[in-house]
Amino acid sequence: MAGTQQDQSGVRRRADARLNREKILATAKEAFADPGADVSMVEVARRAGIGSATLYRNFPDRLALLEALYTDEISAISAAAATIEGRTALERLQAWLRQFYDYFTHKRALAGELLQHVGPDSAVFSEGYEQISAAGAQLVDAARAAGELREGLTLEQIFALVGSIAAIAGPPDYRLPILDAALDALQART
Repeated sequence: MAGTQQDQSGVRRRADARLNREKILATAKEAFADPGADVSMVEVARRAGIGSATLYRNFPDRLALLEALYTDEISAISAAAATIEGRTALERLQAWLRQFYDYFTHKRALAGELLQHVGPDSAVFSEGYEQISAAGAQLVDAARAAGELREGLTLEQIFALVGSIAAIAGPPDYRLPILDAALDALQART
């Protein structure tokens, strides 16, 4: 018999059930990465190579799947703040902000659809923002303590800067130099 283990929600799951859940989330993540895709629950099950019953046993509806995807993405970008590499505190902040930008640009469709289901004041969004903010605050505080971060910028302003760049129309190769220039401008003036 397969062993059991707790998942992030604290639910004990058999190893094969946990693997199915992980496969569903990985498949759905890939499917939702295409902003133009209209991905149904049936399509997620087909792409994951599982039956619809297995999908619905793990995620009773589309909202549950969207919330799990969003929560996993927030957890991953937040965890990256603790392991991001860079020679200086500012370089670590800049590297993490690049990952945050990638998250922001690639998950817009997922967040947009989730927003339609739960609204902007939903706990899933507020908890996600708190988690991202806590992760970012540690990097901002470290860069500020090292004297490397430009004075007068709050974390919220830095997030707004990155979000604004992500919203610029055009292909990624058009926006990336703008992002690089903005992140370079975070450096403290000497």
